[in-house]
Amino acid sequence: MSDAAQLLLGQVRSHVRTGLRPLVEQIDRQGLYPEAWLRELGALGGFAALAQPEQGGSGLGLATQIELMAAVGAECGATAFTLWCQGTFAWYLRQSGNPVARERYLPQVLRGELLAGTGMSNTVKHLSGIEKHLLQAEPEAGGYVVSGSLPWVSNIGEEHIFAATAQLGEGGYVMFVVRGNAPGVTLKPCPEFCALEGTRTLNVRFDQVHIPFADVLAQPNEFNAFLGRVKPGFILLQIGMALGVIEGSLKLIRESNLTQCVTNAWLDDQHDDLQEELDALRVQTRQLAQQAEAGTVEILPVLQARLHASELSLRAAQSAALHAGARGYLMRHAAQRRSREALFVAIVTPALKQLRHDIAVLTAANPAALVPHAAAAGNGVAGRQRADAEQDPARQAPCVATETPAV
Repeated sequence: MSDAAQLLLGQVRSHVRTGLRPLVEQIDRQGLYPEAWLRELGALGGFAALAQPEQGGSGLGLATQIELMAAVGAECGATAFTLWCQGTFAWYLRQSGNPVARERYLPQVLRGELLAGTGMSNTVKHLSGIEKHLLQAEPEAGGYVVSGSLPWVSNIGEEHIFAATAQLGEGGYVMFVVRGNAPGVTLKPCPEFCALEGTRTLNVRFDQVHIPFADVLAQPNEFNAFLGRVKPGFILLQIGMALGVIEGSLKLIRESNLTQCVTNAWLDDQHDDLQEELDALRVQTRQLAQQAEAGTVEILPVLQARLHASELSLRAAQSAALHAGARGYLMRHAAQRRSREALFVAIVTPALKQLRHDIAVLTAANPAALVPHAAAAGNGVAGRQRADAEQDPARQAPCVATETPAV
């Protein structure tokens, strides 16, 4: 990491300690959305690593942005997720072939003056054959008209913008930017979640919403290539959230071991073992991020790293709760929050089960491509069934979910 990146990381950590730490309980238990803190983070340069200076960014790169997310997630996983939304939107703009949209929105997003979400969960699952596409578009003069609904989109509001994709009746997809207060867009509250209530997650309905060509990120003839460019960064940025949740869980383990180290030694996932895995995941993620920046990354190792991030988050958070003992079962104990945050890491699109499915499909023709971690599917009946499915993806029964978390 460069000196400039280290300096920025130190500034962000200080901002986390002084501004975010006092808000964590309100974010988690009362659904506080830390909008002012996010805008201050943008003013510090906390979103700017994803673009070059001539685009209004710092040029520090995707790997640095992932580390900034981890620094935030080490204190609050929910707020790290809002950074993912903001950062992923900036990543879309950077990869778009539409200079009008990029110049109109990117500098404001990088500075945190314009907060942004991403409604791509449905599309990502649809393209893996998991669910039907929820937004439909028809061409009209000067753009498209979009109708449909997305059940859950995060980091949005009436004054925010977000990205989404609609399916055209004649085939193909168009990806676009839309404001929360655009004519025909309705934002409604969602059912209460067990965690991440402080992420401004809302239901979005489109009723004949006009999308001008100026706000199109990818036209139908550009969509496949565009998705291929954005997908690695989309997924790798999520690992930043996971790294933070894991770091926070390891901190709880260290604190518990100050008084319970003898009995805690009987637990399966010990601090040093988890730390070693975290360090290796961090190195792997940085390498993949550098390849993604260069446009040379393969999607399979990205999916495998993301899967490992989900599994390690779950193990670390559970271990933190078990290390804490009865205190870890108290609702006010941080281990409870970490457990719920880790579960979110594993279910947000692409969810753990989708990652395993997609990895199985990609490796069916080339089993040697499966890295040792992914090949170790687990012991017992469930592990054997998963290993069998990885050898023959056709054995996996298709299903269609009607409501799943959107991002």
